[in-house]
Amino acid sequence: MTSAPGERLPYLLRALKAPRILDRLQATAERARAEGWPHEQFLEALCEAEVFAREASGARQRIRNAGFPAPKTLEDFDFAAQPAAEKPLITHLAQLAWIDEAANVCFLGPPGTGKAISPRHWRSRPARPGTARCSPPPSNGSTASKALSTATASTTNSAAWTATDCWSSTRSATCPLEHQAANLLFALVARRYERGSIIVTSNRGFEAWGEIVGDAMVAAALIDRLVHHATMITLKGKSYRLRERAAADKPRQRAQPTELS
Repeated sequence: MTSAPGERLPYLLRALKAPRILDRLQATAERARAEGWPHEQFLEALCEAEVFAREASGARQRIRNAGFPAPKTLEDFDFAAQPAAEKPLITHLAQLAWIDEAANVCFLGPPGTGKAISPRHWRSRPARPGTARCSPPPSNGSTASKALSTATASTTNSAAWTATDCWSSTRSATCPLEHQAANLLFALVARRYERGSIIVTSNRGFEAWGEIVGDAMVAAALIDRLVHHATMITLKGKSYRLRERAAADKPRQRAQPTELS
């Protein structure tokens, strides 16, 4: 007994793990018949739907795997409030060509000045989505040591962190590193030197890294490798969070009734 045309398509598409094609099959087929599409156009339309959905899903998964603390996009960034972040330069960096060159980007500046634009959701390269890992600021020195030990302890972890397209590290002025953590951080940066990109965001300038790292020689060696092939951006001004809080407080202050004397 011969099956009807297309009868086995649901089974075949499930076997191929192409659920979006299956979802759009009937509607696309009806449109193709009505508009007289060639077979190639019909197939292309179905494949596009599957590929676009997979790319969107893959991007969301890579963001989760990267460990970014919160979604931030360039569309969210107020360039007028932060002139030091030159829009043409940031837009150029967002193309991510520097990752193919194993170069680095360093954002320095006070808390709340927009350094988070660096490790958050810059446009993925269409040719190769790539991978990223984010190292958030640890709560204390022992936490930093444990996190860095995990990254460097085994061959598997070391290879993964070295092969990652871009590693993002956020350093806080309130959290100096223990000696072991500082050495592990240097080892990780040394492994990535001229092999993989690093984004650094810090609220302390490089002149203070000796204090943070706890060893001036280690700090100098770290900085030397970071800045050799790096774009340096120094942000200035008041905290976005404080400005937003002040703006939110003004309507409440105006709304308070005037007391009669």
